[in-house]
Amino acid sequence: MCEVKRKGNFTLPGEAGYEKLTLELAEKWGADVIRDSDGTVLSDEILDAGYGIYSTICMIRDHNEWARENQDKLQQCFLMTSPAVAVEGKLTVCLMEGFFEEQFRINDSENAMHYWQVYDRTTDTLVPREKWSYDKAAGSVTVNEPAAFHSYTVSFMAYRIWEEISMYNHTTNNWDKEHLMQIDPMYPETQEFLTGWMKEWCETHPATTVVRFTSMFYNFVWIWGSDVRNRNLYTDWGSYDFTVSERALNAFADKYGYELTAEDFVNQGKLHVTHMPGNQHKADWMEFINDFVISFGRKLIDMVHEYGKKAYVFYDDSWVGIEPYNGRFQEFGFDGLIKCVFSGYEARLCAGVKVDTHELRLHPYLFPVGLGGAPTFMEGGDPTLEAKKYWNSVRRALLREPIQRIGLGGYLHLVQDYPDFCDYIEQVGDEFRTFGSFHEEGKSYSIRTKVAVLHYWGKLRSWTLSGHFHETYMNDLIHINEALSGLPVDVSFISFEDVLNGALEDVDVVINAGFAGSAWSGGDVWKNPAVVEKLTRFVYEGGAFIGVNEPSAVEGYDTFFRMAPVLGVDEDTGARICHGKWQFAVENIEGLMPEGSFVKKKGDYRKGIPYLTDGKAKVLAEDGGVPVFTINEFGKGLGIYLASFEKTIENTRLLLNLILLAGREDLNGLYLTDNANTECAYYPGSGRLVVINNSDQPQTTAVRTQKGSVETQLEPYATKMLNI
Repeated sequence: MCEVKRKGNFTLPGEAGYEKLTLELAEKWGADVIRDSDGTVLSDEILDAGYGIYSTICMIRDHNEWARENQDKLQQCFLMTSPAVAVEGKLTVCLMEGFFEEQFRINDSENAMHYWQVYDRTTDTLVPREKWSYDKAAGSVTVNEPAAFHSYTVSFMAYRIWEEISMYNHTTNNWDKEHLMQIDPMYPETQEFLTGWMKEWCETHPATTVVRFTSMFYNFVWIWGSDVRNRNLYTDWGSYDFTVSERALNAFADKYGYELTAEDFVNQGKLHVTHMPGNQHKADWMEFINDFVISFGRKLIDMVHEYGKKAYVFYDDSWVGIEPYNGRFQEFGFDGLIKCVFSGYEARLCAGVKVDTHELRLHPYLFPVGLGGAPTFMEGGDPTLEAKKYWNSVRRALLREPIQRIGLGGYLHLVQDYPDFCDYIEQVGDEFRTFGSFHEEGKSYSIRTKVAVLHYWGKLRSWTLSGHFHETYMNDLIHINEALSGLPVDVSFISFEDVLNGALEDVDVVINAGFAGSAWSGGDVWKNPAVVEKLTRFVYEGGAFIGVNEPSAVEGYDTFFRMAPVLGVDEDTGARICHGKWQFAVENIEGLMPEGSFVKKKGDYRKGIPYLTDGKAKVLAEDGGVPVFTINEFGKGLGIYLASFEKTIENTRLLLNLILLAGREDLNGLYLTDNANTECAYYPGSGRLVVINNSDQPQTTAVRTQKGSVETQLEPYATKMLNI
């Protein structure tokens, strides 16, 4: 608990019709700002109550009257039909079959059809335009002379006629209101309309102190299906597939000197998921969209500033083209960034962006149900327990890097029947403000060893993959990011190009984690011998390489793992089924593995079977006679292999211990708890020590400090703050 009650740094969602509740909770939670949410307004009583006012705007939606008059200015994407097999005669493919018709409408204009493509997927070849025809009335394409028993797909342009976040909010909250469309600012007519709208909005909202842009213009990709059994056909928070239009494609060709095709986007139906390495076409398109979003976005932000208001951006929803880690984010001129968070790594993602104010939107949102459809603020829900679990994850990260503000989103009236939730949020607010006061006195203590996470995207995808934890949970790296987010370790994110440019000189440990061929493992980048040489030398001269799942994996060489000589482990994908295997005994390194750590992950995402290359690596864990956790001495350094990693309390401590071991530091060093269920953060500037219990059971823990050992007891999920 916090020893001093503070006020401020808290944003509360208000609601007209619930003025008494709004103002009472603003006082209880120590709010200094009241905001509106999608579908709510703030009354004059709230606006005149002396609080700062956040007003939420989404530039590209809630303009239905203009959108209805300018249907050709709606946002678009490419869709690809499911493969259809030709049997005898002509093959007719219904374009919208399987897609959610309330989300999409075919764009069959002459300009759009220039970009349509029909593919023979059996041979993966383009079908010439003269060999297929389009039936507008039926919404279908007919291949006139298909090869019998070949599969065919049609890629076509489609208008998106229901803005996806509105669609989600609408269906989640059972709204009975008009569907909101999204308009595309790529067109000059749309820019003129939005500029005028922004000016009028600023003039008619004098009470607003902060304009909260619900991102900018283009949403992450979220394609819904027509069948409720598979409603979510595709989701990728890092994808640019919803930025397409005829105008954009034409402008791109003029600028870059070549024309993109539908196949550049649909990519055989796989799309260009962020989990996979990109290519030059994708890089060029991302740069093109980013240039536009910055140039037009800056005009709107400048206008907000001219009216004496601040501009914050919500780093979710329509965030595509913003890219806070590509080195250009400051060109927008935003005063603050807001990130909704379920997890610690998302808090670190927010904290690392170069902007004055960082703000977290905590979960659970004040919605009847959560993202998975389970009840929250309704019968069967337990929002207080949810809040404790989410705060438990986020709190770890807040102890490492400062965040200036927190708040909630949604519909405030839902908390009326949950007084225990209201009490807990009061406690969270007090804890948060106290953490902030410690950060003001200086950074928290970190161990000496520095860690770099190595993947294809490098800094661009710092602290993230392509979604929230619940969307990317099966990937080892997201678990590693979450574990790292609260550890007393300096972490950077580097690309393979960074490796070639000397980034290894500034780190002690490199982590590479992911399945073979993924952006996170690296894919074909590992075919560059210079990358292998640099990393091998790095370990030989005293560094450490921690490989998880299928690190450095690529086909075509004598080993599947390119770093196999360093790791002392490789993976048999079938080629070595007749080869002998080294026998081994499981060894123990005292204090390295907390009890219960390295429990096998649910599901096994490796395609092959790990094996020892020369029998020299120490095996610390095995599974059915297979080495799944090993440490190999290589020159002055270490190669460490884990077949999988799942973020648990015990595994988080195991990862810290591996980093300490790799850096030749004491596993029981200063300002580390002796109980893996607990963690601590020490602030040398204020002499304050924060100890947290990450478990749902009471815990006793001791911390070795420069002034001796400090022992404390903590209730489940509790926080204690001590003077050292």
